[in-house]
Amino acid sequence: MATQSSKDATYKKLDVTCTSTDCKSNLHCFKLTQELRANLVPGQCRTCGAKLVDFERIAKCNSEDVQYTFQSLRYEMIRHHFWHVEIPERAVRHALRKGLMGLHEAARQRIGTSVGAAKPFRDGAQTPRETSLSVNMIHLGQHATASCCRKCIEYWHGIPQGRPLTEKEVSYLTELVLMYIQERLPELR
Repeated sequence: MATQSSKDATYKKLDVTCTSTDCKSNLHCFKLTQELRANLVPGQCRTCGAKLVDFERIAKCNSEDVQYTFQSLRYEMIRHHFWHVEIPERAVRHALRKGLMGLHEAARQRIGTSVGAAKPFRDGAQTPRETSLSVNMIHLGQHATASCCRKCIEYWHGIPQGRPLTEKEVSYLTELVLMYIQERLPELR
């Protein structure tokens, strides 16, 4: 299990942003601005134009097709980062204390309160990153699965901004976060 020493109290600024790319390493960004939409379609990299993601397929929010969703998320540089980031030791301890059942309830509550509203407070900045002392596995999972803010939820999962999430949508996003946690911490029970 990859962890970061709890003795390391200095945290580096995250070198990856939501629009970072390294196309030569097959790490892209699919977030399209209004201007980019004139020449690209959803699922095309904003830098190199590679068409790698079927957003219509992902927007079905099908739990049985989650492997395709996870594969697609890993093509995006920011998501790839969170699938491979060294997990802080305090985040592992938090997960072990809660266990899978406790994390499921905490993730469901977190999704509901942090991104569930039509217009969440501080949207785009409400989910801590691994450089924060308060980050836990749920936060890392939210970033990895694009359930960290309403902008990411809309462009990855096709769930529109400006209205509250439904119970079904909260459940789906919670399931994605839990599946991420189980993949990153397979020994967790």
